[in-house]
Amino acid sequence: MTTSAGVHALVRRTHEERVLRVLREHGAMSRGQIALAVGLSRTTLSEITGSLLQRGAIVVVDTDADRREGSGRPAERLALDPASGQFMGVDFGHRRVRLAVADASHEIVVSGSHRYDDAPWPVRLDLAFQLIDRLSAESGVHYGALQGIGIGVPGPYRPSPGVLVAAPHEPAADGAPEAAAQAAFAARFGAPVIVDNNTRLAALAEVVFGHGSVDDLLYLRISDGVGGGLVVGGRLVTGSSGLAGELGHITADPDGLDCRCGKRGCVETLASVPAILRTCREQGLAVEDLGGLAAAVERRDPVADRVLHAAGTAVGRVLGEASLILNPSDVVIGGEITRVAPALLEQAAATIAAGHFPGAPRPVVRRAELSDDDGALGALAALFHSSPLLAAYPEAAEAGPGGSGPIERGRVERAQAERAPERAQVERAPKTANRGVGHGRAQ
Repeated sequence: MTTSAGVHALVRRTHEERVLRVLREHGAMSRGQIALAVGLSRTTLSEITGSLLQRGAIVVVDTDADRREGSGRPAERLALDPASGQFMGVDFGHRRVRLAVADASHEIVVSGSHRYDDAPWPVRLDLAFQLIDRLSAESGVHYGALQGIGIGVPGPYRPSPGVLVAAPHEPAADGAPEAAAQAAFAARFGAPVIVDNNTRLAALAEVVFGHGSVDDLLYLRISDGVGGGLVVGGRLVTGSSGLAGELGHITADPDGLDCRCGKRGCVETLASVPAILRTCREQGLAVEDLGGLAAAVERRDPVADRVLHAAGTAVGRVLGEASLILNPSDVVIGGEITRVAPALLEQAAATIAAGHFPGAPRPVVRRAELSDDDGALGALAALFHSSPLLAAYPEAAEAGPGGSGPIERGRVERAQAERAPERAQVERAPKTANRGVGHGRAQ
């Protein structure tokens, strides 16, 4: 049951969002102008702006003295603080964490990553917080006014807001609540948190920020693991228990290697970056990383060609069968390996085409436009909650002293209704040369 304190906190956050949205749309304004724009009393607005000023979300930029008519004390003009991080997207991969922070105008203000090589969750979280603190110190961006945190994690996760469910190969250490990403970030920042499969979030980023408006898309990311995401009928699909899109754990070789998920012969055991590098070494090609593989591809090494051909075939068979079931218009394959070893993508596309229904239009098979920070960008997109793909997507869990629980949907439904005429299609960011890597618009 919602407590009076919870209702008050929700109303307060709604008022804050309205004030921030007005400043985002109109720039610097006086308190009187803001009050008229958002329909709040001067007393309520004074309380809201006082809190936002204290937390660093907004700043006093000047007064209206040069434009003021008559006598009276000049009114301060308030604006968004460009150094205030408002939204944080975090992608915990198997071997590294990636971070992207956006300001109140949804502009990426800082991003970065840190490697940890399959470390236990307490270590991952500690390194993530170290990364956050380091980027803050280097850039001057602060996090005192975070409105939301989106976290991507590997493996199947239930679509319930804020619930982190450990896969068999990644148990929460010691069972402590702080070992779960949602609890740790909520405790650290006191902001609402959402948690979801990082590859599903990457698929969301690809549609919202990438190639264009796509209602039916099949997405696969090949990195330290292999995962997928589905957009069906213009909706991001989670499934009944969060397993939708787990393409990397479809069995490709029943007699193959054990997979970290507990099965045997999954696509991930054949086509993930570690699996490809391992197979190259087993066949006599000494490569330790993607740089070494890129060099082998450049000199047309036969071992590299053979291994990439086999991996592309395995990926293509799975995506081809999924395409016959879902009938997507686009099949997108992401991950840095698609850039350094395009033969894998080419072989996957050829395999999909060979197995497609005769005479039927084939899906467009293409490389993802975004880089490996797509999971963090997708987490931001889920926080913005402004794409039609997210109409049925769960919202963040509101951080509070007693834990976390669902936020009422009313405020987002109202915001979506206000924005409905502006978004007949999936919203996209203006393309920039460094989108998602440095500074660039994230929505």
